[in-house]
Amino acid sequence: MKVRDKYLKIVEWSEEDQCYIGTCPGLMLGGIHGDNETRVYKELCQAVEEWIEIYQDDREPLPAATAGKEYSGKFVVRVGTNLRKALAIEALRHGESLNSSCVHMLREERSPYGEKQ
Repeated sequence: MKVRDKYLKIVEWSEEDQCYIGTCPGLMLGGIHGDNETRVYKELCQAVEEWIEIYQDDREPLPAATAGKEYSGKFVVRVGTNLRKALAIEALRHGESLNSSCVHMLREERSPYGEKQ
């Protein structure tokens, strides 16, 4: 496996910019853009290689790789007492725990992939 393969590369359509945007979170700021998805991906891969070379030439450690990263399924969010209370009451109304209620809301309203578990 090449070093570049360890980094997540994302190409997505931007309604705001009316073009494809390619990014590599954690490795490089900004991104590559264009009207051809395949070309944007190829240019993104080239940019990732160049960023890796810059890190190596400067003898700087590479940022942690993102592709294939394992996630625990747990994260902590500080929401303030008023919102915490409102969320807890809403969960009680639906006969759910606060955790289950929040997971349900995140899946239904915020999941970029509509992932169900």
